[in-house]
Amino acid sequence: MTSKEQRVFRFAPSPNGFLHLGHAYSALLNFDLARQCGGRLLLRIEDIDTGRARPEFEAAIYEDLAWLGLDWERPVRRQSEHFGDYARALERLDTTGLLYACDCKRSDIERIAAGKPGWPRDPDGSPLYPGTCCVKPRRKACEVLAKGGVALRLDMRMASTLAGQGLMWREFGALPGAERSDPAASPRDDGEGRLVPADPAEWGDVVLARKDTPASYHIAVVVDDALQGVTDVVRGKDLFAATSLHRLLQRLLDLPAPNYRHHGLVLDEKGEKLAKSVASTALRALRADGWTPADVRRRIGL
Repeated sequence: MTSKEQRVFRFAPSPNGFLHLGHAYSALLNFDLARQCGGRLLLRIEDIDTGRARPEFEAAIYEDLAWLGLDWERPVRRQSEHFGDYARALERLDTTGLLYACDCKRSDIERIAAGKPGWPRDPDGSPLYPGTCCVKPRRKACEVLAKGGVALRLDMRMASTLAGQGLMWREFGALPGAERSDPAASPRDDGEGRLVPADPAEWGDVVLARKDTPASYHIAVVVDDALQGVTDVVRGKDLFAATSLHRLLQRLLDLPAPNYRHHGLVLDEKGEKLAKSVASTALRALRADGWTPADVRRRIGL
């Protein structure tokens, strides 16, 4: 992870809940790494899912990060202000013939998978799409979505063929293993990293846009990282598998590939990953209980 150019890190939370210790670990690790190498730290608000994003959660993000002692460059990039960037990336994929419109519901896919034991699933546990709409006559997928279509999917077979061989990324974190309650990952560089072969096919014909969300996390994040000049993506190892898909999209869109570091996850007393969806204790609640930023660092091993 050495370079003569100034390195750029980013912390990119979604304003759909209050930050918890897992977010603090990722934010502080990015901050420490940037500071150690004289790099830059960006804050990105990933609010592309406007149905779940809330102004009060965004305001709390700034408050919590400032309390932790973090500083970041301004202005902050908010995804909801850049839908045009994602639309142009999708249009490029569409023009290449890599997208197709899909009107299948999630319940349709679940029903097909339920009837066939052993149906393959993607890294997030969802059943792989059976390709029902892939074989239908193709029209410009973006136009179909604009006129009320349900979703746009990536033709993974065609995309993998176009991307060619040798798709991989440079990883500086520990490769996925057993979960630990104390990640204790060193914030220092660890040499030249290791090359990890990408396997985007395990995601199947992934959805890149829906009628109610103009771009998926996957397409938005690779576009954002490229436009912001991010050189180092430091995030939880629950996104390790997603990097295969991100590397595919980067190659298809001729975008640069950052270095990656997937850190350990902060777990609760039951050994489960902290998450907004299960109402993990928020940083603001710990602060109200008398915690200090130093207490947070001790708890998460930084």
